[in-house]
Amino acid sequence: MNNLLVISALGTDRPGIVNDLSGAILEYGCSVADSRMSVLGGEFALILLVSGKWDSIAKLESALPVVASKLGLMVTLKQTEKRRAGTALLPYEIEVVAMDHTGIVHEVADFLAARDINIETMDTDTYAAAHTGTQMFSMNLRISVPGDMHIATLREEFTDFCDQLNLDAVLEPAKD
Repeated sequence: MNNLLVISALGTDRPGIVNDLSGAILEYGCSVADSRMSVLGGEFALILLVSGKWDSIAKLESALPVVASKLGLMVTLKQTEKRRAGTALLPYEIEVVAMDHTGIVHEVADFLAARDINIETMDTDTYAAAHTGTQMFSMNLRISVPGDMHIATLREEFTDFCDQLNLDAVLEPAKD
């Protein structure tokens, strides 16, 4: 049975961080099961789900603070379990584009939380519009909609919500 360890790391961006960290994980007999990585400003941030036998995970957990220090990373470690299947959930995606303004992430998250909809992944970005240079904001979410929720009602409420905030958005079933 494989045990699971979540590793969260943050450090100054440079080439080779993934190579060095994944090499250390491999050295202790573990493997990367899932990951999210991104450069944010001048920092490199990553979250890894590592799997391995209990003794390999324990050795990695003990060694990682020293490895991270050598790599210039701040790390947080947490043992976890495989995600349990719950009630029927429908995977949906949301894409939002709007003129950038404060509070968009919070407002969308609040709308979803009020309906007990879980955000599984979220990517956001800001950029200058092609011809005008206007600061724009984009957000892509993968959400889990409770299976007993009436989708037409959700779409209508979401459309009204986006209209009130002047957000151009799409809510559609996940394609994968």
